[in-house]
Amino acid sequence: MELLLARWDVFAHEHQLPPCLAPNGQPWLTWLLIGGRGAGKTRAGAEWIRAQALGLPPLADAPVSHIALVGETEHDVREVMIEGVSGLLAVHRRDERPVWTPSRRRLEWNNGAVAYAFSAEDPESLRGPQFGCAWSDEMAKWRYAEATFDMLQFGLRLGFQPRQLVTTTPRPTALIKRLMLEPANVVTRAGTQANAWHLAPTFLKGVLARYENTRLGRQELDGEIIEDRPDALWSRALLDTCRVTQAPSLARIVVAVDPPASSGKRADACGIVAAGVTGEGAIYVLADETVSQATPTIWAARAIALWRRLEADALVAEVNQGGEMVRSVINEVDAAVPVVAVRASRGKWLRAEPVATLYEQGRAKHAGSFPALEDEMCDFGPTGLTSGRSPDRLDALVWAIASLSFTSRTQPRVRGL
Repeated sequence: MELLLARWDVFAHEHQLPPCLAPNGQPWLTWLLIGGRGAGKTRAGAEWIRAQALGLPPLADAPVSHIALVGETEHDVREVMIEGVSGLLAVHRRDERPVWTPSRRRLEWNNGAVAYAFSAEDPESLRGPQFGCAWSDEMAKWRYAEATFDMLQFGLRLGFQPRQLVTTTPRPTALIKRLMLEPANVVTRAGTQANAWHLAPTFLKGVLARYENTRLGRQELDGEIIEDRPDALWSRALLDTCRVTQAPSLARIVVAVDPPASSGKRADACGIVAAGVTGEGAIYVLADETVSQATPTIWAARAIALWRRLEADALVAEVNQGGEMVRSVINEVDAAVPVVAVRASRGKWLRAEPVATLYEQGRAKHAGSFPALEDEMCDFGPTGLTSGRSPDRLDALVWAIASLSFTSRTQPRVRGL
């Protein structure tokens, strides 16, 4: 029974197994497994790496000695890809399980195969090592997606035919769309319901009731690539032209906070976005630390931690909802933080329009990639987000950029637009 249960090719869903050939009729080089939340992407990735390391047919012809594991962050590689409930340690039988050495960020099998863990936040760490295969997880969320992917390709040079698997929830990033079109690559798709047997019934019922047939649901549950909203203020193409690897020297930095009106499970997220301005007036978005369903103490601590890390000049906070409560919550965590209160006097669309114009003029740029924030930006139209939810990240972005662009640089206080 144990031997039978170890046969992944017998029990896997069809979308969890790679096709034999690419669209060009040749063996594939990159397999993109694009699916909704809970569709079994992590399990498929872990089982594929297990097969490569141990040389298990039909997924592998021979063992691969050097393997790359690349995640959004080091934490994600460890907690999801390696130690997660569907990760590499979990899918092996006890007698074949590799040894995980966190301090060296490596997994080692008894046959000598070794897998190395890498973070997409540090593309340069992939410069030098070489591999026979790779597993990249949640590539659509990588901050430095292009640079990390490029460095990985230079390292895939061992064996007769180096291959890579990409498991990700879809976002219409330039890299993902380009990989899907290459004739040497294969794409398999699956929605959340394809793996319903292994998911809590209450989870499916809840998310379907709330998100079914919405733009967010089509992306996160059905695994669809959702293109730009026609009437949105921003487009993916525009944001790609406004992206840089890192910001230059900045004359001023602010952290903007868009606090929720309430707390608890039904509360909106607290938007926390940092941006800086050069002496010539160019704006650079530096971070998105938005936190969901957090108490005031938690979101205030998150914002202050970002303020300290970036050595920002001020913390800009909208006070429409909480008034002086917002300032007092922040002061309770750290009374030394300079808080600049701003109050909205116009609607979200009218406040966001001049900020969008800065992007079109090339005066606002992103230092890296901020997938969740950019999703809101490209889905924000005159009626708000298509999901009906509050654009909390976008609100914080607008406050940050407005405080740096539409007021005098010598004026310490920011007035609402």
